Amino acid sequence: MKFAFAKPALPKSGTVAVTVANERTLGAAGQDLDQKTGGALTRAMKASRFTGKKEETLAILAPAGVELDRILLVGVGKAEEVGDTALQSAGGALVAALDKSGESEVSVLLDLPAGAGLAPADAAAELAFGGRLRSYKFDKYRTTEKKDAKPSLKKVTVLTADADGAKRAYGRLEGLADSVAFTRDLVSEPANVLHPESLAERCKDLAEVGVEVEVLDLKKLKKLGMGALIGVAQGSAYEPRVVVMRWNGAPDAEDRRPVAFIGKGVTFDTGGISIKPAAGMEDMKWDMGGAAVVIGTMRALAARKAKVNAVGIVGLVENMPSGTAQRPGDVVTSMSGQTIEVINTDAEGRLVLADVLWYAQESFKPRLMVDLATLTGAVIIALGHEHAGLFATDDALADGLLAAGTAVGEPLWRLPMGDAYDKDINSDIADMKNVGSGRGAGSIIGAQFLKRFVNDVPWAHIDIAGVAWSKKDSATVPKGGTGFGVRLLDRFVADHHEN
Repeated sequence: MKFAFAKPALPKSGTVAVTVANERTLGAAGQDLDQKTGGALTRAMKASRFTGKKEETLAILAPAGVELDRILLVGVGKAEEVGDTALQSAGGALVAALDKSGESEVSVLLDLPAGAGLAPADAAAELAFGGRLRSYKFDKYRTTEKKDAKPSLKKVTVLTADADGAKRAYGRLEGLADSVAFTRDLVSEPANVLHPESLAERCKDLAEVGVEVEVLDLKKLKKLGMGALIGVAQGSAYEPRVVVMRWNGAPDAEDRRPVAFIGKGVTFDTGGISIKPAAGMEDMKWDMGGAAVVIGTMRALAARKAKVNAVGIVGLVENMPSGTAQRPGDVVTSMSGQTIEVINTDAEGRLVLADVLWYAQESFKPRLMVDLATLTGAVIIALGHEHAGLFATDDALADGLLAAGTAVGEPLWRLPMGDAYDKDINSDIADMKNVGSGRGAGSIIGAQFLKRFVNDVPWAHIDIAGVAWSKKDSATVPKGGTGFGVRLLDRFVADHHEN
């Protein structure tokens, strides 16, 4: 879908969308259109439940007096709340309302209510950004879809007094939108297409935007001593991979240490010998969601030439049951030298991250580390599908991530850690075991396990198990892979770590 910007001028035909603030408040352009249509907009709103709340839409067949085909009213909410996320939601709602309407183009009269917190150019760009995020489709494998079921909307033109400024502002957001889409593609791919070896190859595409990519194969992983990660992969026909992605956007910085992002990349998780129930196992193709977010974040930073040194490292494995698979009760030696008793082979993501976290510290001496993983079902019990779980050893790091998540609409909720939880993973025969003694505090136990592989580097763990995939549409996220975390980390870097 194409997004463009132009000076305000009512089109002579086609479809027009008009933004409306709370309590059915029309702006100058909306009032002008209402007058030209003999009050049709006002009458339609009074005859409906549409009040201009955020994400509300109301379609009107264009009345006599204008040559338009259709008018779409789009709510943006209260004036004081009209910021970037509200306008993104409006753009998403607009696209969702017209995507299969039969209309191919729409012009948007963007009326900012008095008190709105954005300049006209930025407002137009944010609305287009939201529309772009909502227009995402993963339909590459559909071959028999009927024409009337396919999206019809091809172009959205946002009308604003500062069209040139809007184009520049949207240009900065377009690379981020592309990176979110890239992430969603990875999460959506079936596991017979996307396995550790093929995902490592996909990472090489980031070289096109200037990211340095290195792939560590099984031979290198054995030499490094990544016994925890290798143990997870040994039941699969596909060899494991670790991919290192580097963006050196601040080569002359006084502190050249990178920020490090680490991702769990289990391309399919059967649970291994501790096999999962059959129902819903197809969802485990997106157990590499953390890795996908790290890959997408590195792409986004490079696409906008972020002035930061960053490294993204993903551990890629497939967790399968077979004659060579890891068994419950096995003991593996991690890269750190610490030994792990594997009580449950379905608690495999933390084994992968243990080695990758250690490798990140040893190889890059980062200023901070943030790992992302679809680590535990327990975080869904705690937080549902509304927030990702956040754990951290550093309050400033946690606060920065929380603020970034709130700003972009990808909220986090910080959960506790402590010695009492840590003691629950002590093993009788090894340095630790990979699960606790009961069902309680599963997400916290997972975080405590990871903490044992973090030294003095400020570290945060984000459990995205509840937010990596959505079974319903929202304003800017169609159901399926969400890409949750890419916008969050991009904003976190922009706010705190760019020179």
